[in-house]
Amino acid sequence: MYVAILGRQPALGMAELEQLFGSKHTAWFGDAAARVATDTLSVDRLGGSQKTGRIVAELTGDWRRASQHIIKSYTQAWMAHEGKLTLGISAYGFSVSPREVQKTAIILKQKLREHGVSLRVIPNAEPALNTATSHHNKLGLADNKVELLVVSDGRTIIIAESVGAQNITALAARDQARPRTDAFVGMLPPKLARMMINMLAMPPGSRGTGDDPDILRQRILDPFCGTGTLLQEAALLGFAVYGTDLSEKMIRYSRDNLNWLEESHRIHFDWYLHEGDAMTTTWQQPIDAVACETYLGQPFSAPPSAAKLREVRGNCNHIVSDFLVNIHPQLSSGTPLCLAVPAWRDARGLFTHLPLISGLERLGYQRRMLTHVTPAQLLYYRENQVVARELLLLEKA
Repeated sequence: MYVAILGRQPALGMAELEQLFGSKHTAWFGDAAARVATDTLSVDRLGGSQKTGRIVAELTGDWRRASQHIIKSYTQAWMAHEGKLTLGISAYGFSVSPREVQKTAIILKQKLREHGVSLRVIPNAEPALNTATSHHNKLGLADNKVELLVVSDGRTIIIAESVGAQNITALAARDQARPRTDAFVGMLPPKLARMMINMLAMPPGSRGTGDDPDILRQRILDPFCGTGTLLQEAALLGFAVYGTDLSEKMIRYSRDNLNWLEESHRIHFDWYLHEGDAMTTTWQQPIDAVACETYLGQPFSAPPSAAKLREVRGNCNHIVSDFLVNIHPQLSSGTPLCLAVPAWRDARGLFTHLPLISGLERLGYQRRMLTHVTPAQLLYYRENQVVARELLLLEKA
């Protein structure tokens, strides 16, 4: 059994986990964590979780009770340890100061010193160590580098040993260090791209492992591939990838970025690119799934006027609707799609959505409903951002 510490928008991380592991094996634990019944849970597979940990204890009570358990249990577990240990403690869901969390680690350090065991404590600036601190100290990646994730839902306390934090260095490299970027066409964050792929609920290689050249891997199509961010993440997750874009420049950018990915990561994967208008293209088969960030319209630094919003919304709705109509006969029934479409936030924080969303059945699609997350929660945006990305989980009817 594992716990996942969810990201800045917990509902997206929860949706990703539910699609990967099933609703019966996932459950909310408080407002920002999830319990996952699985034999292993690698944070490297995920885009919407900051940390994952193997649950080692469940208690009732408050922080004091958790602190006492940690000190007693790990004094006994580590009293004969050889070599230096590094420990970080992160508290979630408690009304506790960083100093109180730090105190638990310091007391444990003092008790271990009596047994001749050296313990280095990672200082807490906040009750929970941030992802960067956990990542750069390699906590959870070795037996002697431990982070304890202590999570309360108000009734039960989980204590878990971290198995790693989100690799922000690698994510940043795939976002900024690749040879081609273009802010004008939008910058799909790699971790959101990864979440979208995982939300397709497709096991990589389920049509074959790729070891046999005559057996194709599952292939994901991105009909608005841009600079190839989503294709990169899908390839790293083990899928064959297929990208098209209206712009010849974007196809060149995607090609350069995919070549860079193969060289920098020393991997080889199945990929194919060509120019094509998503509203008219006939794609090559097979298409096992579709994931893309569609046209989002122009960016806004402030909510647009009603007339401007009608214009932009109508244009985006036309492009996305025509794309869905065009691709529909090219997909098999049940083919999953994950689309990022625009939604516009006004000064009150309310969203305006694409009209097509209320008519998906008429276009030949049905929405894939989740147990733990509502469709209204599948919005990705940052504070003060006007144009949000709304995730539509669909399948061909």
